[in-house]
Amino acid sequence: MNKNIILCGVGGQGTILASRLIASAAMAKNIPIRTAETIGMAQRGGSVMSHLRLGEGVNSPLIAKGEADLIIGFEPGETVRMMPYLKKGGAVVVSRRPVMPVSAMIGQSSYDSDAMIAYLRENTERLTVVDGDLAAAELGSAKTLNVVLLGAALRSGELGLTEEDLEGAVRKRVPGKFIELNRKALAWAGKHEK
Repeated sequence: MNKNIILCGVGGQGTILASRLIASAAMAKNIPIRTAETIGMAQRGGSVMSHLRLGEGVNSPLIAKGEADLIIGFEPGETVRMMPYLKKGGAVVVSRRPVMPVSAMIGQSSYDSDAMIAYLRENTERLTVVDGDLAAAELGSAKTLNVVLLGAALRSGELGLTEEDLEGAVRKRVPGKFIELNRKALAWAGKHEK
């Protein structure tokens, strides 16, 4: 079972922790994994991207265009930017909640998250759109988005892991007082898929 997964978002959304949870879960199952992260602009609002390659015979951590089985998008615009990496028949899990780029905030460019979600619907055979605002309201914390998206990714069938695998990684990598909240976040998407 080889899986190529890209996570993308902006700084401050928990993208890097999500990639480390996947890696930790894979390592606990003795699944070989290679990872690469672009975190140089990981300040709040800067682009963040992780490549994860799970399985035997993987030598490079970088995923070629057209080879990703799954894209987990923490933000619609960043997800659209990563679409050239998705293979035909691959799955996309995306948060509906936009994080407007600075250029759009100061009027130098436009940003229409509804148009980006529409683009994803038109160009993705297997798309799950997660309502991050609803998740934050129901779970009581916006910081659970990363684990909510991982729960939705589990249900896509392209993560190559189980809910129990990710729960084990959460127990290892998340402070004790947040474990129960993250367990609920992992299960949340199963009740709210669109």
